[in-house]
Amino acid sequence: MKEHYVQTTRLIERLHRRFLDVIKAELDRLGIEDINNVQTLILFNINVDQLTVGELTARGYYLGSNVSYNVKKLVENGYLLQERSAHDRRMTRVRLSQKGLELTAKIDELYARNAAQIEGRIATEEELKQLNRTLQSLERYWSNLVSFAL
Repeated sequence: MKEHYVQTTRLIERLHRRFLDVIKAELDRLGIEDINNVQTLILFNINVDQLTVGELTARGYYLGSNVSYNVKKLVENGYLLQERSAHDRRMTRVRLSQKGLELTAKIDELYARNAAQIEGRIATEEELKQLNRTLQSLERYWSNLVSFAL
């Protein structure tokens, strides 16, 4: 079991890096140079929501330590709009600009193409659902380990 567990942890890391490469290749194909793959994922995960930077991290949309830097760059490059909360002037909320919405639509098309190519060749929808359930269980397990260690 340990051998398979270690292999799973390595695969998760490699899959994430490879998926970032897929996003980067799509940005290159589209000729988009003012945003990176991680920032693109942040946009895609925000989608039509309006969130604070803290909510981005809390919802698991972004797990890195430099989310503030990436949000700043997304605002500077016109992908995000940042507004102060009317109720608490210390808090700012972000939402996608028109430019951000247009890019997320293109990334959504990429996901649709990928899903169509995967279906039947690599995994069925049910197999992906089962994989997701397993990965969610693993995430909960690791979260519990961290919570109890603190």
